[in-house]
Amino acid sequence: MFEKIIKKIPGMIKLARALGLSQNYTNKRKFLLDMLPKNSVGAEIGVHMGDFSRQILDVVSPKELHLIDPWKYEESSTYKSALYGGLAQNGQAEMDERFLKVCSRFDKEIREGLVKIDRGYSVEILDGFSDGYFDWIYIDGNHLYEFVKNDLELSFVKIRAEGYITGDDYVEGGWWDGGVKKAVDEFVKTQFAELIEIRNGQYILRRKS
Repeated sequence: MFEKIIKKIPGMIKLARALGLSQNYTNKRKFLLDMLPKNSVGAEIGVHMGDFSRQILDVVSPKELHLIDPWKYEESSTYKSALYGGLAQNGQAEMDERFLKVCSRFDKEIREGLVKIDRGYSVEILDGFSDGYFDWIYIDGNHLYEFVKNDLELSFVKIRAEGYITGDDYVEGGWWDGGVKKAVDEFVKTQFAELIEIRNGQYILRRKS
C-alpha cells in the first residue's frame, strides 16, 4: 500500500532513492539480501553504477565486498540494448566515467578495506582467488548464455560448501535471449547446487557440501 502511494507523488521515488529508502519498499531483491549471511565475504559481478552494491552494504553488512566489472563498452550490435552497449551513448568514455563514479561513491569503504573494486572480466578476476574464498557471489554481468555458464561454473569453485550463487534476470527473452535462465537451468541439473528460490527474476542456488 505504501509503495502505491509513494508512486503517485511526483518526485517521491527519486527522493526516496536519494535518501536510501527505496530498498525498503521497491527493491525486488530485498528477499535475496535478507538471505545472505551477515559479516560475510561476497562478490557482485556486474556493478554498473553501484546501486545494488550500496544495498548489499546496507542490508548484508559484509566484512569484504568485491565489485567486479570490466566497465567495457561493447560495440557489437548484439549489445545494442545493453547498458554497456547501445545504451551507453558515449561509448567507452561513458563506461570510464561510470567506473570513476563508483570509485568515488565507495571511497570511504575502499579506504577502510571493506570494498575492493576489481576492474576486469569476471572469469579472469575470480580465477585469481583461492577456491572456497567467498561465502556468496551475485552474478549480473554479461547475460549471454556462454558468459553466464562460465560465471556459474567458476563461482561454484570459488564459494565455500553451503555457500550461495545468486543472480539477476532469470527470465525468458530479453536482448540476451533467455541466456541466464538456460544456463541456470542446466547448472542445476548437474546436481552440484541446490535451487533455493526463484522470485522476481532472481535465482538463489546453494552449493552442496
